[in-house]
Formats: sequence, C-alpha cells, structure tokens
Amino acid sequence: MTPVELSRTVLHAVRRAVDAGELRVAVPERVVVGPPGPGGCGDYATNVALQLARPAGQPPRRVAEVLRPYLADADGITDVVLTGPGFLNFSLHGTAPAALVQEILRRGTRYGYADGPDGRVVQLHCPHELRAVVVAEAAARLLRSQGALVRTSCGAPLEPEWTAVLGVRVDAAGPAPAELAVNTRPVPAPRDPDPLRLGRDACRWALLHPAAHDRPRTGGEHLVQREGNPLFRVRYAHARTRALGRNAADLAFTAEPGPLDGDPGAQALLAALGDHPRVLSAAAAHHAPDRLARHLVAVADATLPFLAAVLPRGAEKPSAAHRARLALAEAAGTVLAGGLSLLGIDAPDHL
Repeated sequence: MTPVELSRTVLHAVRRAVDAGELRVAVPERVVVGPPGPGGCGDYATNVALQLARPAGQPPRRVAEVLRPYLADADGITDVVLTGPGFLNFSLHGTAPAALVQEILRRGTRYGYADGPDGRVVQLHCPHELRAVVVAEAAARLLRSQGALVRTSCGAPLEPEWTAVLGVRVDAAGPAPAELAVNTRPVPAPRDPDPLRLGRDACRWALLHPAAHDRPRTGGEHLVQREGNPLFRVRYAHARTRALGRNAADLAFTAEPGPLDGDPGAQALLAALGDHPRVLSAAAAHHAPDRLARHLVAVADATLPFLAAVLPRGAEKPSAAHRARLALAEAAGTVLAGGLSLLGIDAPDHL
C-alpha cells in the first residue's frame, strides 16, 4: 500500500463511520498521511482524528477510536495504533516499498498530484516585485497540482524581461478590486546583484528556496557546480539516476520494483519519497514553494549515497536486488524531475 492508497483508505473509513452514524461530520475532500512524528510508531500516521474532533463534537482520541476498527481490517494494513491526543499510526505489509516505487513509476512526474479538480477556487495577488511574482506563480502550480483552480494577478504589468528570462506570467495585471488583498508578499529580492543575471533556473531557485520571510541571496553561488550548492545537488542527483538507467541498459537489465529489506540507504530514500505527496499538499496549502524546494534537497541527499549500490560490480551478474535498486533510483529521479518542474526549473538528463 502506497501513501496515496493509504490516504484513500483512511478517507473511506471516515465515510463508513459517517454512514454508520458513529460520526456526524462532513467527509473531508482528502486526508494527508506522512511519517510518524515524535512518539509515533509504524510506517505512516495521520492526524485526521484531530481535524474531525471539533466538527464531530468529540475528543480527538474518541474520534480515532471510532475510526480504528474500520482501518484495522483494511487490505495492506497490519496494525493501527493510537498515540498522543489522537494520532492514528499504521504498520503496513512488507510489500509497501515495492508498491510505493510502482506507484511513483506508474504516475510519473504527477506522483503526489490530486486525482482531479476539487472545486476550490484560489486567487493569488502579489505586488509588482520580481520575487513575489515568481513565488505566486510557483504557488499557483502547486495549488493546481492539488486540484485547485487558480487565478494569479499582479499590482502592475510585469516587466518584459521577467517573462523573457524567467518565463513568469500572471492572469491579470493592474490595480485589484478593493476586496482582493495582497496575499503573496515574500521579502523582496535585492536588486544588486541583479537576480536575472543568474538565468532562469538558478534565479528561480534563488527566489524560491528560502522561506518567504527570509531575504534571498542572488549571488553566483547558485551557479557553482559543486555539492555546496543545493540546486546543483538536486539536479545532479536527477542526472545520476538517468545515467544509471543508461548504464543498466548497456548491461542488458531493466528496473523491476521489489523488496529492499536490510538496506538502510534504501529505507531513508523510501521515507523521503513516501513523504512527497504530503509535502506537495502542505506547500500548496501554505502557498510555500520553499517547502518543496527544501524537500527536493532532502530527496537528493538521500538519493546520492544510495546510487553507488545500484549497478553490479566487476563480474557480478544483475540480480533481483539490482533491478529493485534501479527501480528505486528511477523513482527518485522521477520525483526530483516532477518537483523541479513545479518550481519551473529544468531537470536535465546530462549534467
């Protein structure tokens, strides 16, 4: 069971509890699952009981107790444990890693996206400032990935070079109606040095990677091809996964998701990839593309050490373990490419 499938299972459990009259709440559009927090256990956890407690008029732990029987017998779940004020923690069958890799490779760069529009309409309005426009555009991409309909606007027409260099556009420009407040206002980028001199990819990263309340740095460090540059690490990790696919083809073997037990590097990478849908949802909800940027760095940092064990060494023959590792590497590259695309940044296959 993948995180996406687990989220659907939890949502189905809520519907069943409502239909049975055990909970009186509006069934939410979606449920987010992620790694267990401090004090948690198992493979994944959700705070859905805390979200439903107030509308249900019951304590969170009581809501969790109502939901637990509907989840304990679900296919793919081996155990459901309540912790803290009402967190539901899930242990899954041992096939979860292979299922996660299969889900990523099946959905491609749209892994973590909503299945379709959810009816939300969001208006993002920003001041006439370069970073604000870039952040608003990236936030709009994230919101659309999660099913929202989004319209972007800026306080004045964009400078032609902003579109020419960075490819940014908005749906409307000019004074907004009085009832439409500016809701995207990150700390502005410095004008010296000019961020545009970095070019499209490095400039967008420089403006999107810091949190909105942090002042971005727009120096040449974003162009340096070394591990100290987070953008380089993300793009290099993606390029290395693609190179491994080419090398494996030369050795006449292909990727095949399978068990990855006993490999700490694989487990760390699986955890980062499994967290991707939650990060996309949170980044969209908070209009915070920096959350996605930092997550991509974490995925890259988990990917690079793992890649050394993917291909056979010397006279070693390709095995099922090699095919499973290659599939995980390809899944990591897919997540990195999809995440960079949402930030409007290219993910080259060669670097």
